[in-house]
Amino acid sequence: MLLSKPFLCLFNSFDTLFGVKSKAKENKKKRLVLGIDFGTLSGRALLVDADTGEEVAWVDHPYKNAVIEKKLPNSKKRLKPQTALQDPADYIAVLTQAVPKVMRLAKVRPEQVLGIGTDFTSCTMLPTLANGTPLCSQKKWRNNPHSWVKLWKHHAAQPEANDINRIGLKRSEKFITAYGGKYSSEWFFSKLLETVREAPKVYAAAERFIEAGDWLVWQLTGQEKRCLSAAGFKAMRVSRTENKREWTYPTKSFFKSLNPRLTNVISEKMESEIISLGSNAGGLTEKMAKLTGLLPGTPVAAANIDAHAAVPACTVTEAGKLVMIMGTSTCHLLAAKKGKPVEGVCGIVKNGVIPGLWGYEAGQSGVGDVFAWFIQNGVPNEISMAAKRAGIDIYQYLEQQAAQLIPAESGLLALDWWNGNRSVLVDSDLSGLLIGQTLATQPHEIYRALLEATAFGTRQIIEAFTSQGVIIDELIACGGLAVKNPLMLQIYSDVTGRPIKVAASDQASALGAAMYGAVAANVHSDITQASRKMAKVRKKVYQPKAAYKKVYDQLFSEYTKLHDQFGRDPNSTMKVLKSLKNKVLGL
Repeated sequence: MLLSKPFLCLFNSFDTLFGVKSKAKENKKKRLVLGIDFGTLSGRALLVDADTGEEVAWVDHPYKNAVIEKKLPNSKKRLKPQTALQDPADYIAVLTQAVPKVMRLAKVRPEQVLGIGTDFTSCTMLPTLANGTPLCSQKKWRNNPHSWVKLWKHHAAQPEANDINRIGLKRSEKFITAYGGKYSSEWFFSKLLETVREAPKVYAAAERFIEAGDWLVWQLTGQEKRCLSAAGFKAMRVSRTENKREWTYPTKSFFKSLNPRLTNVISEKMESEIISLGSNAGGLTEKMAKLTGLLPGTPVAAANIDAHAAVPACTVTEAGKLVMIMGTSTCHLLAAKKGKPVEGVCGIVKNGVIPGLWGYEAGQSGVGDVFAWFIQNGVPNEISMAAKRAGIDIYQYLEQQAAQLIPAESGLLALDWWNGNRSVLVDSDLSGLLIGQTLATQPHEIYRALLEATAFGTRQIIEAFTSQGVIIDELIACGGLAVKNPLMLQIYSDVTGRPIKVAASDQASALGAAMYGAVAANVHSDITQASRKMAKVRKKVYQPKAAYKKVYDQLFSEYTKLHDQFGRDPNSTMKVLKSLKNKVLGL
């Protein structure tokens, strides 16, 4: 018997209603862990079944002040170029709004949440008082940009990074080798040195300088502890001896050589317990339990870096598998059995990515941001209208057109440095380049050239590893771009000549944070067991096309020429242009 349309709709409505009720009832039986992922523009709260990895519910909460680049809130004074600040109140709003909301959405009880894990985009640093109060929340300091959070993409500290590298090389400091030959403007002490130089009163008033991820855990537990991962990858805590593997910060004399005020920076502004990934940093405080709707005493895992948290969520807990976390920027994470110097890495830290293995981090400062820049500034209105008529967004429209091209057909080649170069050159003074355009060049051709440029940048990083004997057996991608842009992953496979798997979760960092929360709560014995129970990859694997790889090898050779010509020359045209710009602007 055929059902009438109105009755069928009513039947489906009841089915949906009862399905939701059934799901809610089922959720009440689950053992859950909470992953809280703090990104560049928003924070996400994800509830996960600790036994199966099922993502029960998630909520995204945009930051009210987003990225502060032009001027501080309620201020008319323009910030200097390449400034990128944030408001720590936005992070607390994620805890107090997204967490209760995800609990309501899942219809679960507080006692079902057995552990909490967090991850944070890094290096993101803030100055605080001794009790953790952010300096920028104090009326006296609110109008000083150096009292605010300095986001990872705050590149205004490049002069300080240059001086750190010059002095570090002269003194043969160990951290130079651990950071692939150069310390970045994105990392902890470049930003701190900038504060000392430009705002010594802020430096004096700040009783603590801390990674934002560690600060969040401090707010949750009431205990100041720092994870060895961020300390090693961002804050110069490296091995001082080859045999004993003694991990320390640089000496007082090094910091004094940077600036006399920094002589006792570790003991005065940073000294606290260093804890490992997956360890229990403490229980949720009574105050924070009330604000989040969770139970006091719920175990909170050590802070993690967002990209690093994604690694076990991609099923990776062993050596030789390179994970690409692809978003506004891309991080490349690799675990290996030995630590070896590799040019341009962001750090080499034992236990820093996967406990028991040496962790390597590299990355590209601009990937999704580069595509977004082009969409916002380089695409004519008629393309936007055509996408609208087709019922798709402009990214999908350009991707469809770009997919019809074969390698080298556009005659274009680009350098992917619109936001500087993180690896392997470690230089935020570098800028983007597009070559080969003519009066016949079309927007979709430029879009494909930018996709290819980021793939070439990733290949540079892979070859930096393999040239030093660091084994890479497999590539696995995750993040928003990995899910939304199949053409991009196919190009990456063709450029590198390697198959690429994709994480099953759209929220790999939040899932990884939740997995570490499960380890901290002793739901799982270690991250390997948690990964086996909770992580999966998708069935589709991107396979390289041999004919395309052959053409891309030739294009990559030309990319490498441009890479070295513009990137390794201290008098690069890019640097001259930036210097002239700053001069005419009076900076």
